[in-house]
Amino acid sequence: MTFSLRISLILAATLPATADTFLPARVVLETHCLSCHHPGKTKGDLLLTTKQEMITGGDSGTSLVPGDPAKSLLIERVCLEEDHDDLMPPKGGPLDPEQIDALKAWVSAGAPWPEGITMSPRPKTALPEWNAPIDPSIDRIEAYPKQVTLETAADFHRVIVIAHFKDAATHDVTRQAKVTLTDPSLASLSDTTLRPLKDGTTTLKIEYRGLTTEIPVTVKDATKARPISFQLDVMPVLTSSGCNTGSCHGSARGQDGFHLTLYGFDPEGDHFRLTREMAGRRINLALPETSLLLTKSVGDVPHTGGKLFDKDSANYDTLLKWIQAGAKYDEGEIPEPTGITIEPPQLVMKGPDLEIPLTVRATYSDGTDRDVSTLSSYSTSNDNSAPIGELSGVAESKHRGEAFLLARFHTFTEGSQAIVIPEDLPYTRPQLEAFNYIDEHVHEKLHKLRIIPSDVCTDEIFVRRLFIDVIGRLPSVDERAAFLADTRPDKRAHLIDDLIGRKEFTEMWVMKWAELLQIRTFNQGQNQVSYKAALGYYGWLRDRIASNTPFNEIARELLSSEGGTFDSPATNFFQIESDVLKLTENVAQVFMGTRIQCAQCHNHPFDRWTMDDYYGFASFFAQVKRKRAEDPRERIIFDGGGEVQHPVTKQNAKPRFLGTPTPDELPKDKSRREAMADWLASPENPWFARNVANITWAHFLGVGITNPVDDVRISNPPSNPALLDALAKHFIESNYDIRSIVRDICNSRTYQLATKINETNATDETNFSHALIRRMRAEILLDSISQATETPNKFKGLPLGASAVQIADGNTSSYFLTTFGRATRATVCSCEVKMEPNLSQALHLLNGDATHNRIKRSTIISSRLEKKMPPMEIVNHLYLRTLGREPTENERGQLEKFIKEAGDEPKEVRAILDDIFWAILNSKEFIFNH
Repeated sequence: MTFSLRISLILAATLPATADTFLPARVVLETHCLSCHHPGKTKGDLLLTTKQEMITGGDSGTSLVPGDPAKSLLIERVCLEEDHDDLMPPKGGPLDPEQIDALKAWVSAGAPWPEGITMSPRPKTALPEWNAPIDPSIDRIEAYPKQVTLETAADFHRVIVIAHFKDAATHDVTRQAKVTLTDPSLASLSDTTLRPLKDGTTTLKIEYRGLTTEIPVTVKDATKARPISFQLDVMPVLTSSGCNTGSCHGSARGQDGFHLTLYGFDPEGDHFRLTREMAGRRINLALPETSLLLTKSVGDVPHTGGKLFDKDSANYDTLLKWIQAGAKYDEGEIPEPTGITIEPPQLVMKGPDLEIPLTVRATYSDGTDRDVSTLSSYSTSNDNSAPIGELSGVAESKHRGEAFLLARFHTFTEGSQAIVIPEDLPYTRPQLEAFNYIDEHVHEKLHKLRIIPSDVCTDEIFVRRLFIDVIGRLPSVDERAAFLADTRPDKRAHLIDDLIGRKEFTEMWVMKWAELLQIRTFNQGQNQVSYKAALGYYGWLRDRIASNTPFNEIARELLSSEGGTFDSPATNFFQIESDVLKLTENVAQVFMGTRIQCAQCHNHPFDRWTMDDYYGFASFFAQVKRKRAEDPRERIIFDGGGEVQHPVTKQNAKPRFLGTPTPDELPKDKSRREAMADWLASPENPWFARNVANITWAHFLGVGITNPVDDVRISNPPSNPALLDALAKHFIESNYDIRSIVRDICNSRTYQLATKINETNATDETNFSHALIRRMRAEILLDSISQATETPNKFKGLPLGASAVQIADGNTSSYFLTTFGRATRATVCSCEVKMEPNLSQALHLLNGDATHNRIKRSTIISSRLEKKMPPMEIVNHLYLRTLGREPTENERGQLEKFIKEAGDEPKEVRAILDDIFWAILNSKEFIFNH
């Protein structure tokens, strides 16, 4: 007998007579039988979800005869011999005697069935009932939604109850919890679904194994009917059923002669096609039940998409009532959906075969809300770890890993994070010191994943890593020695402050943002950026970063700039891209980290952006104008007239901020661009600070919290949302100080971790449990080779000895920089910088000027030989200036052997030392930061 059944039998003694046998029988049926006999899977054409379905039976006849176990096929099949072909259940072994007795007792009692109960499969991993002994490992229970408002007679809300364990695991206890209303006259309660009865306020009390929680419930207009709305009721049915997806009628050419707009971005056009295109067939007002919209959906007539729902479903009822009411389009203004919330927001499922349902609530412009869980469609980013029912919204645990569970309703998509860990994984949470707030969030996520982070790296690894990351060059031998000799406990923090204050730090971040802002020269007739303009643009950016201008002010100044491209260099941003729509996309991608291109033609299928968002945002840039200046190389940027037409409505798009409310009237004393720039650079814009923080994080950790950094969307969520939120919050609180966020990151334990992995974090690449080995980017690698060999570089417009990091023009390059993936700055995409190693790079290092010829020109070895420095001391120096360490004992022994073979011949000694230098510069340890 299962523990749940024992508890159910104990509980049955305290229940009313109508239910005293039902609960134990329900546990048995839901745990062992419903998985094969529910609407999603009807084996033998038998459903067991309601009493009437059991009586109706399936292919073998009625399965239930209330009051007569001997005539009930249900009882007969569970009592067969173990080797009988018809034994039920067929998997998991026969029921034990106590379970069979529970079913017999229930049937003998007349199969009592409390009103409103619909059975559904219960995983075998389900926890015991609500009155089981207190479990000290359960920390608390939480119910969703946090409050319930029932408006009109048609409204309802389903409540989900989650148990939170002290080890961060979560478990669904919705059906096991005891749920009661303090005033049952206000609302009916079927399982955990609330429906209105009369107006008032009450409380839903939830109990589970000694723990309690409450949800406030408000009922309004309980007796008021809610008419069926095409946009609010019918369109969600079509979307959740998959009718308007890209693989069905939402494709560019439609399906089987019927076309709907993708995810319903044009509801008025969809209404026309449904009601007018084939009058009397798709919609039959005289005989609504014969409408093709209904008969194909329930499988009464052939349908390429198959059967979508049953005749007794809420979806069928909605469509039927709409047709019966005349299949009209909504008149006047109707409440618009303003957003959705998916709950629980995060799941940690310990062990396989756990099931947790999600609930989705939509809010509307009139202040109301609705439970739209059954009208949402669901998907997962990782079927191997956490698959989810496309229509049911029930997530299931499979194999260890992470998944992001998406719910889509109307034009909105939101997600919930799911983590799956093995049930019997040996793990004890390590006691780790958090150096700052960053580590707190990283450690919490790693704990949920049962990952133990690597140890902190050594000082000699840290100093080389920090120099490369912060100022783009190697530490000198003296700088390394001074740091290692420093005995202050906070010497790492002092070094971080020192490097952040150097001019090379400014040059590093000017280079990064010059890539995103596409600072480069080009000449396409009227559309050109001259070398003088590009230098001015670069100089403007360098001055702002050098003076530590708040980053939001840099963005505001740039996006609202006007005047000549020489006198007002920031205006070059608008000269580099003159197409209004591409300019709009660039602003969203550079400053908000999001790609809105998909919404140009249809609502974004994997993100929140709609065509209204796209063209509304584009209207901010429609009035940017350009004209020639006296100098033919210069252009004047100013604001004039101009609008963007929405391709669906054919109306001028109203200016619209992305993702946040837009005032009905913009300030009259400012241009559209100025109003947009003020918003984008303000804390009211949730994207800007997160984007800059994420870009900065990716520079130092090798991968963004959202990755790629410029592809922020619902379906590409941050690996650690709490961490990204915290970084953005501190960035805003520091007045958008880029140095402050760099200081926070570099001072964190997370940044200072070693690359050496352990058993738990060997496969982790996204949760920052160990440092990643990262190839130096092209400019830094070239500068490091130049620094190590003391052979200066020469670039156009820069003096001899200037660094590649200082190049202003994206079109100024070299074979080395191109081969190693320097950004051309032709687009704003973060993918412009290529960090992947390839064969061309290896061949160039082996045979090209980058190493061989530079070593020949270098005086590093020759000057020391002239001073009679012993060859092994020179080798030691080469190691220190390139790798930041001395040779190991094994390396030293091998190298001494090679040098001895050269004897006392100076040319041979020089040749051996050159070869050692060449080998070091070609080593992965030199080329990669670690």
